[in-house]
Amino acid sequence: MEQAREARPLGVTDHAAPRRPRVSLSRRAARVAATVVPPLVALALLVVAWELWVRERQVAEYLVPRPSAVADALWSDPGRYATAAQESLVAALGGLVIASVGAFALAAVMAHSRWLERALYPPALMVKVTPIVAVYPLFAIWFGFGVGPKVAIAALITFFPMLVNALVGLRTVDPAALDFLRAMHASRWQLFWRLRLPSSLPYVFAALRISVPLSLIGAVVAEFLSGSSGMGQLILIANGDFDTPALFGAIVVLAALGVALTAGVAYIERRVLFWQESTVGP
Repeated sequence: MEQAREARPLGVTDHAAPRRPRVSLSRRAARVAATVVPPLVALALLVVAWELWVRERQVAEYLVPRPSAVADALWSDPGRYATAAQESLVAALGGLVIASVGAFALAAVMAHSRWLERALYPPALMVKVTPIVAVYPLFAIWFGFGVGPKVAIAALITFFPMLVNALVGLRTVDPAALDFLRAMHASRWQLFWRLRLPSSLPYVFAALRISVPLSLIGAVVAEFLSGSSGMGQLILIANGDFDTPALFGAIVVLAALGVALTAGVAYIERRVLFWQESTVGP
């Protein structure tokens, strides 16, 4: 027994490493219900009030349609909305991925050099403050009128939030842990992998919560400008036809996409940052 203990590597004890406590199925269901039920009830009450108000006031449909009319528009041609939503979603997520990867890589470089930060931050800020409509013609010339300009616009609008949050996260590290790793002669790569990257994850997920709806906005705005397919084009057609129920249906689909993507980011955040679960919102 003593020989087994002596042969055991350093740092390994008789006690098992602490694990994340398991949550029972009933408790998980109660947690999900507490998160989902209140907004659903509020949304249902809002829809009922909207329906009754339009019927009572006899509001013209081309001004404010009844929720039942919006539901009829969605139900009558779901494939049309599904196809448009898929095209907008592909453009939005493509731009989000490109911007997130590029912004995080640039932030990692800037976090290790104040000189590079002073040199690169002003151009990044210029990208942020430049109006989208001013650069879209260039994107149309460079990438054509397909999905390329939409991806580029979505990437442009989501780049700066990720850059700023990632840069702050990479530099917001525990000073004691940083001094300890430096005393152990850790390399820059070890400092990045063991300390800076874990410290930046809460800020990265916060940036994703902001960037996900922004990417949808960028894709739809690009579809407005290009007249190509997608939710933006569907909204333009409905607006030109004074088809307000179809217009509201497109807005409902976009809102549902935004909520679903944000909920997906929140779920991944809870799984990755489980030690901060008490501070991670729904």
